[in-house]
Amino acid sequence: MSQRMSALLSRQAHQAFVGREAELEALDAVLGDEGPRIVHVYGIAGIGKTTLLERFATQARAAGASVIRLDCRSIEPTASGFLQALGDAIGGAGDDIDFLTARLGNLAPRVVLALDTFEVFRLLDTWLRQAFVPTLPGNVRLLLLGRQRPPSAWEAMPGWGRLMRSIAMTPLSEAEATRLLDRLGVDRSVAKQIVGVIHGHPLALKLAAAAVREDPRGDWLEEAPLQHALDELPRLFLADVGDEVTRRVLEGTSVTRRVTVSVLRALFPELAAQDAFERLRDLPFVDVVSDGLLIHDAVRDAISRSLHTSDPSRHLAYRRAAWRQLIAEAESAGSGDLWRYTADMLYLIENPVVREAFFPSGTPQLAVEMAQSRDGEAIEALIRRHEGEQAARVLLQWWQRLPQSFSVVRSPGGHVVGLCCKLRSDTLDPRWLGEDPITAQWQSHLGQRPMAKGEIALFCRRWLSAEEGDSPSDVQAAIWLDLKRTYMELRPRLRRVYLTARDLAAYASVAQRLGFEVLAQRGVALDGNDYLSAVLDFGPASVDGWLAEIAAAELGIQGQPDVLDVESRELVLEEGRVSLTPLEFGVMHHLLARQNKAVSRSELLRDVWGTTYEGGSNVVDAVVRTVRRKLGRQSSRIETVTGVGYRLRSR
Repeated sequence: MSQRMSALLSRQAHQAFVGREAELEALDAVLGDEGPRIVHVYGIAGIGKTTLLERFATQARAAGASVIRLDCRSIEPTASGFLQALGDAIGGAGDDIDFLTARLGNLAPRVVLALDTFEVFRLLDTWLRQAFVPTLPGNVRLLLLGRQRPPSAWEAMPGWGRLMRSIAMTPLSEAEATRLLDRLGVDRSVAKQIVGVIHGHPLALKLAAAAVREDPRGDWLEEAPLQHALDELPRLFLADVGDEVTRRVLEGTSVTRRVTVSVLRALFPELAAQDAFERLRDLPFVDVVSDGLLIHDAVRDAISRSLHTSDPSRHLAYRRAAWRQLIAEAESAGSGDLWRYTADMLYLIENPVVREAFFPSGTPQLAVEMAQSRDGEAIEALIRRHEGEQAARVLLQWWQRLPQSFSVVRSPGGHVVGLCCKLRSDTLDPRWLGEDPITAQWQSHLGQRPMAKGEIALFCRRWLSAEEGDSPSDVQAAIWLDLKRTYMELRPRLRRVYLTARDLAAYASVAQRLGFEVLAQRGVALDGNDYLSAVLDFGPASVDGWLAEIAAAELGIQGQPDVLDVESRELVLEEGRVSLTPLEFGVMHHLLARQNKAVSRSELLRDVWGTTYEGGSNVVDAVVRTVRRKLGRQSSRIETVTGVGYRLRSR
């Protein structure tokens, strides 16, 4: 009887590292006093970056170095989020950058700080380069591992560029690929055929070794590009992953960014969630991280694409179930965990406008940085090039009053090729808003549609490209990406974003998909040019609520449940708001999180009353009766499931 693929790969995982002598030698150089301070390692998914890091970390520790590894996928891409994660890793507290870098300096004679999956950290790239790296002590070396080559701005860092090195991860050589397949038990004649198709891609080679174990003739092999192999091999692996339950669980979780027991419970209510979790954990292409399980991107994406093609209704059903679970969990998530749910929700969204806005593909060549006083001449020249006398005077007044509100876009050569002025409602003198004809309109709109106490409006007063003005361009794209970093920094207090453009029509299709509303009656004419305004209201749940609504619309879900206000612990009914006791709220919140699913009385007792409660289940019935009474005309939404418990029906 042939050995299952998963068992084969698990047993031989420790043999999967071959070659990479040149890359290891380059990394070893950081341990010396004369070696580079920053090393970028980049290459496509599955090329072996993380495996290389693990091997280097073992060697570095043996040489007396301390290696701190952070996975960027689990860190909020803001300065405070990064510093908090670093503090957790090295035993610091809070997000004081001076304290944390000093602690790094005292950890060991040589400290290697490695940021893995760095491609998801694009929002924080400028801050890391300008604010964090310059504070690092002399004993610290920084490794950045991601899919994209480093932006040219890293090489142009004053005093640091010469201390940086890039390492491109290329496929294994034919000899190395053959040696890897030999270690994985593949016959030499078949190995030659595999290497001819896959051309040294490590992950594909490992999956091919597993697939050919089940079909020694290699009939599935054909001359095809790498992407075909990466798509086809996971399908073959899935076909014999071990048993029907594990296959089904792997397919369902391919629609999610990370896998937790609670997500598994939502996707597969008929299964034992912990058992399903352990089945996934044992697969060789699944990583155990601090907040769940992560399926390797290349495998997960291929399985998800295959499921979407073969069974689109089931693919959609899994995404909808994941959405509902994320909504339920995010409502009670602490600030430190909120980013995980934001990233999870972003993964569910297939809208390319939104995905690209937060996780852009490609290598950026334009850096967005806080403007310096030395940029004043370039800023004024750029403004006067595109603005008339009136408009230029007003915008330059903001530069004089609040230079910190300006950022500039720099070319690879360091020249200013664009600018952006963004203002915060909580840090402005309201009189200044009134003196600018455009922000005065925004101030008036806020007066007519006021925000709640503590909420913030972000005013994107103007963006300009040296060549294209405010029309779509690479400069504008870089500015909008930087705006997303500001979104993340200001959430959950950020409620609205206002912006203006003379060429607003050029953004109409994108703005509509993101939820912007054109303020047709608040246009302003300056120097004979019309400046139109638009506003994006995120809603009371800020950026996270906005993303949830975008995902809901894409999934065909009618928005977030509105019958329960979690923060005030009240029912929200047409007749008005109704207060709930702690037990009533607990029952309603539990039923709402599992909407349209049967919930047993014992589950309610366990999760609402607590595991130590020793009373009878009749207390559940009593609380449900009072909740039904308070629901009034919606009381029928709580259905009795005979012999089980209760179910809350959606409207």
